[in-house]
Amino acid sequence: MQTRTFDLLTPHVVLGAVESAYGLSLDGTLSVYPSYVNRVYGLATDGGAPYVAKFYRPGRWSEEAILEEHRFVLDCAGEELPVVPPLADRDGATLASVTADEGDREETFDFALYPRKGGRSFDAESDEDWVRLGALVGRLHAVGARLQAAHRLACVPEASTAAFLEELEEAGVVPAKHAGEFFGLAREALSGIVPLFTGVGLQRIHGDCHRGNILDRPGEGLLLIDFDDMMSGPAVQDLWLLLPDRAGASRRELELILEGYEDFFPFARDSLRLIEPLRLMRLIYYLAWSSRQRDDRRFRESNPGWGGEAFWIKEIEDLRDQLAAIAEED
Repeated sequence: MQTRTFDLLTPHVVLGAVESAYGLSLDGTLSVYPSYVNRVYGLATDGGAPYVAKFYRPGRWSEEAILEEHRFVLDCAGEELPVVPPLADRDGATLASVTADEGDREETFDFALYPRKGGRSFDAESDEDWVRLGALVGRLHAVGARLQAAHRLACVPEASTAAFLEELEEAGVVPAKHAGEFFGLAREALSGIVPLFTGVGLQRIHGDCHRGNILDRPGEGLLLIDFDDMMSGPAVQDLWLLLPDRAGASRRELELILEGYEDFFPFARDSLRLIEPLRLMRLIYYLAWSSRQRDDRRFRESNPGWGGEAFWIKEIEDLRDQLAAIAEED
């Protein structure tokens, strides 16, 4: 499956859509933020008020799925978690849309508007920093557990990874001489990790909770951003991405994270066995995600070697390494 493009999303369309939906008078400037999946822009009103507009890639999420993302962020904001909630438009909705056309082509783009909040990257250095990270995620999960997300991805291998492998196979992106080895290893791994998720509790989680999505705002503290990959999954998914290395080499950091986390929400420590299987699932997810972007100009420019023979040889090597890491955990 290849995603639809943003070819018709011109600056004129972006500015006009935001002005119309939100009743703003913009100064005409537009800053393009780095994003392959969506299109994200910085803009400002004539009075200098800064905003960020996120235009969702058409066809990626249903309207219901996007609204579940917004609901989660708004729930967090209601509990005074440091997040950036979407703003309501003239009709009181957090999701607007615009249809662009050119000749016989037409495309509809869903979009949302946010206040612009900057910050510097947060590098955990002290024990207190790791505890702070854990506390942030614990508070997040305490809110996330209150509702389910029926329209979002379920982060379990039979519901996600299996579909991503089928997508890669159907796309034909793996060269024929390597396809048998790659898919053989991947499906061997999949069959091995499926039983590990039996009985594991799922709830609303961030889904992409690495330190790049946590900013430090001087005088305010940490800010958790980018809920685009919000999903229904095991709590540990939002913890292992924070670690500086594999769990076995990050035991101290993990304990400090859990210390902060458990001050706000209970954690099932037996789910730590899922960290390496989740790392494997993320590897396959990222390949499927990249495959969808392969015809995007920005993606091609940033990843010139993607999909070549050398690329897949390296991916097969990484897959073997990850299988070995999972085996060591048994």
